[in-house]
Amino acid sequence: MTDSQTFAAFAGHQKYLSLETARKNGAAIRTPVWFAGDPPAGTPATLYFYTIGDTGKMKRIRNNPGVRIAPCDMRGNVQGSWIDARAEILSGDAAKRAMKLIDRKYMPWRQLMGFFAMFSRRERVVLALHG
Repeated sequence: MTDSQTFAAFAGHQKYLSLETARKNGAAIRTPVWFAGDPPAGTPATLYFYTIGDTGKMKRIRNNPGVRIAPCDMRGNVQGSWIDARAEILSGDAAKRAMKLIDRKYMPWRQLMGFFAMFSRRERVVLALHG
């Protein structure tokens, strides 16, 4: 199955995905996150999301890039099937492109949050999800 077939559940107006990462002891931790797909129209081949660099999910992803994802609502209630994926930390032009896709999808909320985030000194990390 290709990435685009794998990520078909995330096409269209889906706004959140539940990201499941694993602790070192194997316990699963689920977090709802905003995401954007590439290409933006149709079935995405790659999904992108961002987070703060020192969060628990980033520590878990650095230890184990294997994650599971599922469509969910803003409270994290899963609304579809779980899919195995691999998280990749992006930098440079790839990270900028991913943030543009996220900004475009969540306009104006993402821009408003970005304004207030300018006053924070916390590092933002952009990640890609591959099926």
